[in-house]
Amino acid sequence: MSEHLKRPRAAAVGGAGSEGGANGLSWWKLSLFGAGCTIGTAFFLGTGIAVRRSGFLVLPIFLAAAAATYFVYEALASMTAEQPEKGSFRAYAKKAYGRWAGFCTGWIYWSSELLILGGSLTALGLFTRYWLPAVPLWVFAAGYAVLALAVVVLGSKGINTAENLFAVVKIAAVAMFIAVAAFMLLSGRTSPAAKPAEWRGLLEAGGWKGAWSGLLYAFYAFSGIEVMGFMAAGLKRPADAPKAGRIMLLGIGILYLLSIGLAIVVVPRSDMNSSESPFVQTLEVMRLSVLVHMLNGVLIVAGFSILVASLYGVSTMLVSLASDGDAPRWLTRTAGARRLPWAALLVNAGGMTVSVVLALLLPSTLFEHLATAGGLVLLYVWMFIVATYLKLHKPGLPGWIKSGTALALMAAAASGSLLEPAGRPGFWASLAIAAAVGAVTLAMSRRWKGGQPQPGEEKRSEGDACGETASS
Repeated sequence: MSEHLKRPRAAAVGGAGSEGGANGLSWWKLSLFGAGCTIGTAFFLGTGIAVRRSGFLVLPIFLAAAAATYFVYEALASMTAEQPEKGSFRAYAKKAYGRWAGFCTGWIYWSSELLILGGSLTALGLFTRYWLPAVPLWVFAAGYAVLALAVVVLGSKGINTAENLFAVVKIAAVAMFIAVAAFMLLSGRTSPAAKPAEWRGLLEAGGWKGAWSGLLYAFYAFSGIEVMGFMAAGLKRPADAPKAGRIMLLGIGILYLLSIGLAIVVVPRSDMNSSESPFVQTLEVMRLSVLVHMLNGVLIVAGFSILVASLYGVSTMLVSLASDGDAPRWLTRTAGARRLPWAALLVNAGGMTVSVVLALLLPSTLFEHLATAGGLVLLYVWMFIVATYLKLHKPGLPGWIKSGTALALMAAAASGSLLEPAGRPGFWASLAIAAAVGAVTLAMSRRWKGGQPQPGEEKRSEGDACGETASS
C-alpha cells in the first residue's frame, strides 16, 4: 500500500504521523493530537445528557471516567512502549489471543466508529439548526455527509494544517468559555440557577441511579483516546507514550470539570437536553449573543473537521482489514494518484446514509441513541484492550488494581444505560452488533482452522496495518 494509505489519520489530522519515521513524534505533539481527537461533539453535546441524568454528581462521574480512561490508555501505552506496533490494540489482541481476537476487535472498533460518525453527523445538524430551526435535521445530516465525502475524494493540502489548528481552536474555545462564565458569575452579572443553600438538593437530584446512568456519557466524552495508541508507535521515544496520555487527560480533564461545573451552576438541570450544547445554553442565559454564535460556529467547524478525518480513518481501516484477509478483498481497491480507498468509502457512505434515514425517522432522540450505542461498542473495545494488557504484560498488583478499576467502571457504565428507557435501544443495539461480530468471528475461526488461505498475510504483518487510525 502507498505511504498515503499507511498514515491516513496522520495525514488527516495535521500531519502528526509525518513527524514519525526518522525524526519521530514528540510526546507533546502526541498530547495535542490526542486532545484534538478527544474534544469533540461527544463532549460539546453529549455532556448535556450526563448532566440531565446525574445533576451535580456529573462532576465526580466525569472524574471517575477520566481516571478509568487513563488506566485504559496506560495499558495500551505500556504495550506500545514495550513493542511499538502500527496496528496498536488490534495487533496486540492478535498476539495475545490469536487471529480471531484481531479480527473481532477490528470489526467491533469499526462498528463503534461508524456509530460515532453517525452521531457526529447528527450533532452537526443540531448545531446548524440553532440558526435554521425550520430545516429538518435529516437535511443537514445529508448535507454534511455529502460534503465530507467530497472533501475526502477531492482532497486538500490545506486541510492537514487546518486539522492541527482545530485542535488548538477547540481547547481555546473551552478555555474562553470558562473565563467568560467565571467572570460573569464572580462579577455578579449572572446569577446562579440555584442559591448555594439549594446546591445540596441538586447533588441529590440525580441520586446514585442518575449518576450510574450518566456514567456512560462521561466515558463518551473521552472517546478518541485509543487513537493515540496508533500514533504512539511513531514516537521518538516510545517510553514517553504514558506521559503524553497522562498530560493530555489531565489537561482536558481540568477543562471538562471547570466548564461543566460552570454550566450546571448557570443552567437549570431540567433545561439540559441532547439537542443543544449546554455551553451554548450557558452563554444564552448570560445573554452574550455574540459569543453564542461564535461558539456555535466553532462547534460546527471543529465537528466537521473530525467528521472528515473519521470518515477517512474508518475507510482506511476497512482497507487494512481486507489487506490482512479479515474483510473482502475488493475493499482494498483504490483509485487515482492518491490511492483513494473508494470501495471502503462507498461502504461507509452506506453507513452514513442509514444515519440520515434515522435522522428523518427519529429527529429528536437520534443523537442520544447513537451516543449510547457508539459509546457502548467503544467500551467493549476498551475492555478488550485491558484484557490484552493483562495477558501480554502480566502487571504487578498496582497494574491489576488499575485494570480492575477500569473494567468495573466500564461495566457500570454499560449496565447503567439500562436504567433509563432512552438508553435501552442503544444498549440492545450494541449487544446486537457485538453478537453479530462474534458470530462472524466464530464462523471465520472454523474456516481458518480448516486450512483456508489467509490473503495478505504473506505480504504484510499485522504490525504493518497502520490504517486503522479512526477517530471519535
